[in-house]
Amino acid sequence: MSTTARGGDRPTIVLVGHGMVGQRFLEALAERGLTATHRVVVLCEEPRPAYDRVRLTSYFSGTTPEELSMTDMEFINGHGIELHVGDPAGRIDRDTRTVTARSGLTVPYDALVLATGSYPFVPPVPGKDAEGCFVYRTVEDLLAIESYARTRARTGAVVGGGLLGLEAAGALKGLGLLTHIVEFAPRLMPVQVDEGGGAALLRTVEDMGLTVHTGTGTQEIVAGADGAVAAMKLSDGSELATDMVVFSAGVRPRDRLARDCGLTVGERGGIAVDEQCRTVADPRVFAIGECALASDGRVYGLVAPGYEMAETAAATIAADEAAFTGADLSTKLKLLGVDVASFGDAHGTTEGSLDVTYADSRSGTYKKLVVGRDGALLGGILVGEAEAYGTLRALTGSVPPVPPESLVLPAGAGSPAPLGPSALPDEAVVCSCHNVTKGTIRDAITGHRCTTVPEVQKCTRAGTGCGGCVKVIGGLVADELAASGVETDKGLCGCFPQTREELYEIVLSLRISSYRRLLDRFGHRGARGGDGCEVCKPAVASIIASLAPAIGADGHVLDGEQAALQDTNDHFLANLQKNGSYSVVPRIAGGEITPEKLIVIGEIARDFGLYTKITGGQRIDMFGARVEQLPLIWTRLVDAGFESGHAYGKALRTVKSCVGRTWCRYGVQDSVRMAIDLELRYRGLRSPHKLKSAVSGCARECAEARSKDFGVIATANGWNLYVGGNGGASPRHADLLAQDLSDTELVRAIDRFLMFYIRTADRLERTSVWLERIPGGLAHVRDVVVNDSLGICGELESLMAAHVANYRDEWAETVADPEKLARFVSFVNAPDTPDPVVGFVPERDQIKPDLPLLAIGPRPDEDVLEGSAAR
Repeated sequence: MSTTARGGDRPTIVLVGHGMVGQRFLEALAERGLTATHRVVVLCEEPRPAYDRVRLTSYFSGTTPEELSMTDMEFINGHGIELHVGDPAGRIDRDTRTVTARSGLTVPYDALVLATGSYPFVPPVPGKDAEGCFVYRTVEDLLAIESYARTRARTGAVVGGGLLGLEAAGALKGLGLLTHIVEFAPRLMPVQVDEGGGAALLRTVEDMGLTVHTGTGTQEIVAGADGAVAAMKLSDGSELATDMVVFSAGVRPRDRLARDCGLTVGERGGIAVDEQCRTVADPRVFAIGECALASDGRVYGLVAPGYEMAETAAATIAADEAAFTGADLSTKLKLLGVDVASFGDAHGTTEGSLDVTYADSRSGTYKKLVVGRDGALLGGILVGEAEAYGTLRALTGSVPPVPPESLVLPAGAGSPAPLGPSALPDEAVVCSCHNVTKGTIRDAITGHRCTTVPEVQKCTRAGTGCGGCVKVIGGLVADELAASGVETDKGLCGCFPQTREELYEIVLSLRISSYRRLLDRFGHRGARGGDGCEVCKPAVASIIASLAPAIGADGHVLDGEQAALQDTNDHFLANLQKNGSYSVVPRIAGGEITPEKLIVIGEIARDFGLYTKITGGQRIDMFGARVEQLPLIWTRLVDAGFESGHAYGKALRTVKSCVGRTWCRYGVQDSVRMAIDLELRYRGLRSPHKLKSAVSGCARECAEARSKDFGVIATANGWNLYVGGNGGASPRHADLLAQDLSDTELVRAIDRFLMFYIRTADRLERTSVWLERIPGGLAHVRDVVVNDSLGICGELESLMAAHVANYRDEWAETVADPEKLARFVSFVNAPDTPDPVVGFVPERDQIKPDLPLLAIGPRPDEDVLEGSAAR
């Protein structure tokens, strides 16, 4: 049974498909006011609205489907958009101008926009439908792959060595599978890189433990007796044992709806459209994104051209002039932790073009620029190091102001200083996703007074697509402000003109153990800063704590002057929670705990009425402690042999582990012992930001080591060390720093890495951000901490040795010191009075914060106590 939805007196726009391009089309409609004058109906096939498919693989490093979402429901509801999720269009009737959805809903249209995207191509090989065969396209695909890999597979094979193929391979490896890549072409990423770039990429990928088969195709998927995948037969006659297969051999336009209703479709697929993105067979029907065959005969598979098509279609519906005549095919990605970028005429197809190439097989770096006879930069390929991508892409089509060879040579190899964004002409397109030029960004800075990257993004939309141009935008902001005479202070804050790195060197070299002495001697006390601020106090406190043994300082954060410098959490050695209570987190090294200690935690949680939760870091958190209860709780924990877990500090949190070879049949090393050794070695180490680690006992990676600041994965020959990873809102896979290390070599490498990070990172800078910011990136860090290129490794090791030798548990010392215990009160003028704002209500046999009480504040009949201690 069908129903027909009418739009009343307003004309109706129907959008079929709600992916990234579809969502951009809706935003373009809203920008032109069309959502106010038209009824807008969206038919979405997937069970969830638009999400970031470009970042799909980040799901495997901790990003949730909700975090991938690109759909603001306030936007949808605020503009009156009718979004039907999980209800795809099934039929288009161009005669009656209606679209019928799978549910039977029939919607009449005045303008119909097809944004149906593409579908994964699965080669027509025997066995392709066997259990254990998957495609890699949607969130649901990833959920199915994850479930099967964790329960049914030890080995996986990816068919396709292109962009998505390498992402899929990285996902399987991250799930702990022995992973193979099968690519029919003679090299990986054959569309984006040439033979040299493919060779560099191959070396790096193989160094990560993946097996690559190029120049061969899939002939058959062999199923076992249970009907599940057991092997792959390849066209070279070999057979590959595998438990699952992921097809990622390219995509095809989803044009079935168009074919069925008689729209013109290209010979190789794609809905034929003109420069206004109207279908050539029906001017009331538009096609945008990967389903569209543009007027130049191309089907564009990148998001930037799709966005441009979306804007063109919206403008045409609004009777504005717009045309889509082609798009930039430049791409920059991080695949398996490797930077890969191509731009312009990357393969040198222009007649008379010349190549400028630099290759370093040791570091896996390959750079090639294609230059015309007139010296114009035509395109290029960057593998392993793509720092200059944004500037080079924007210079494409123009003659660079420096010789081409200087643009690819590494720093210190006789090349001049690298080109900055200021070298770009104003007409250079900085953001290809939204077609924003340097001139537009400069106008935002000088004309609209934007002084930060976020302000420029909000004003121009530049940098809000793939994000590849954000660094260039930051350079333009700095250059324009400097050119305008606006002082840009690179110091830590208004109190110190020095950076955090410079202050670290000052404290170390002059053995300054007092914040006051540092401020008096090197700060702006009288002229600008007064007595310090909330930025520099905890930052300097962290530096002094990191270097305490080396400079002769008392390392306890609550001793003397140090106590006044700490932020909220360190004030009470506990994490402040949303209702004013605190959490208690004892250290459980490596996740290993005895039954006796488990009983102690249970008894304490019961006696103090605390909420308990087992965390992803393999320890037990207890929530709901009042500030005056913290010493009582910790006295019992210390007596039972527990120590501070440093959940409150910018320090090492946990070293997570799997059970390793002691219990697991796949384990090749004792990951639990190593995790415990590392956690006890680095406990209490203060750093610019929190540190997390993990140790996996085999390549199945159950401890998720590659999402940590430093992660260790066992091999048959020792340990591989990965650095610079993190989960959270900006997930990043860690990069391989060194491999097949012995126990001694591993500890030495981590010692050096951590102390070099602490020495050179900015305030509140995670290792992931630091690794991408520091000049030279991973290659430079490897040279310093593995090859000792700066000759400082002896000093780094000495600093770490001093930390290890002088470690003291902060809570054990606190509960033994009456002076320190005196601070644990809610109100300094009423020390025996508990904070009345801290309240709880029951939930699932435990407690949760009574947030309505917190929201409304004290009731009129309550006495409000003054002099509350800092929280």
